[in-house]
Amino acid sequence: MLGLVLIYFIGKTFYDLAAEFNKSKWGYAILGVALYYLGTFIGGLVIASYFIYTVSDSNMEDLNSMSPAIIAIIFGIISCTIGYRILKWYIKKEDRISDSELLDDDFLERFD
Repeated sequence: MLGLVLIYFIGKTFYDLAAEFNKSKWGYAILGVALYYLGTFIGGLVIASYFIYTVSDSNMEDLNSMSPAIIAIIFGIISCTIGYRILKWYIKKEDRISDSELLDDDFLERFD
């Protein structure tokens, strides 16, 4: 249940970012959720490889299964945060480029 709430807020954050810059809202929301799952998958791989190479088989059964899940969720949140910041930077950069093109077009229309 907690995972669904987390996915909702991730999707909503990316949805609001797209709405702010007039981009595809649902596409960005799905991208945010995909980034979360990609981050948890990579986190799971890192955790599994760590346990395989450092923990002996006898101790593997004694491990709490909740700890790796929480660490994987943290990896997912970190990947969403990084993806959000990169996407916001890229959209702002793209928006500045299009604004400069519009200013040049207005300038050239005065002299025609």
